[in-house]
Amino acid sequence: MLKTRVITSLCGIPILVCAIWFDKPLPWFTVLIAVWGVMAVLEFYRLVAASKVPPYIYFGIFLTLLFIVFRDADLLAAIEPGFNTSYIPPILFAALVQTLLWFLFYPNRQTGRTSMSGVWTVIGVLYAGWLLSHLVALRGLDDGRNWVFFAMFVTFAYDTAAYFTGRSIGRHKLAPSISPGKTWEGTVGGLAGAVLFSLLFTLSTPFVLPIKWGEAMLLGLLVSIFGQVGDLLESLFKRYVGVKDSGTLIRGHGGLLDRMDSIVFAGAVVYYYVIWVIQ
Repeated sequence: MLKTRVITSLCGIPILVCAIWFDKPLPWFTVLIAVWGVMAVLEFYRLVAASKVPPYIYFGIFLTLLFIVFRDADLLAAIEPGFNTSYIPPILFAALVQTLLWFLFYPNRQTGRTSMSGVWTVIGVLYAGWLLSHLVALRGLDDGRNWVFFAMFVTFAYDTAAYFTGRSIGRHKLAPSISPGKTWEGTVGGLAGAVLFSLLFTLSTPFVLPIKWGEAMLLGLLVSIFGQVGDLLESLFKRYVGVKDSGTLIRGHGGLLDRMDSIVFAGAVVYYYVIWVIQ
């Protein structure tokens, strides 16, 4: 299993780095996140449907794409002269709320869809669309490329350190009723690994960020904590639908939801930290 995980990571990380680094002739990172978001929301809806609650799949895919694509800085700049793009997020959220209310009060019982079908449809959009879209928005900020690297690779550092620490000295279960494999020792090891790795972004390299070492450590800690929350929430969801992994698409890692559970929360944390504190 470990060998498969390593091989998959060695194949996938170069693709991810290239998508983040290059943005010509196409916004490759936005394309990657859009494809990932659509496949992830499909995976989410497949699990929900298995629990006898059929979601509105095509509608969910459409909204997921809108949330992701309309966070791309180049696209927003292209349509800015003819439309105030600051209206786009509230319009999307208003449409989402209106859709949820419609689903709640007008369920389609002829197709087996109840009000919960609408609720799970909206949850899928928020998870695979809205949360994931923060990474696209982060890429469009000043030093956005390096901020995305920070969010993703600090998360990877946490996962790696937590995995090996938990395997070697893990004894005390963190949340046995939700995720039996996680331990307090692994969590502490992951926090330490993520905080230490975050310091690399203060060094004079092509990946340097405009933060001091204290800020880097704080942000690394926040990424770790919220990433762990995302991991536990996804584990709780999988327990609710009765599966161990969300899928088998990524060998050694499970499904798309398994791989993005920490990253989506990390991306949101870094994005709001940058726009509220740094800029």
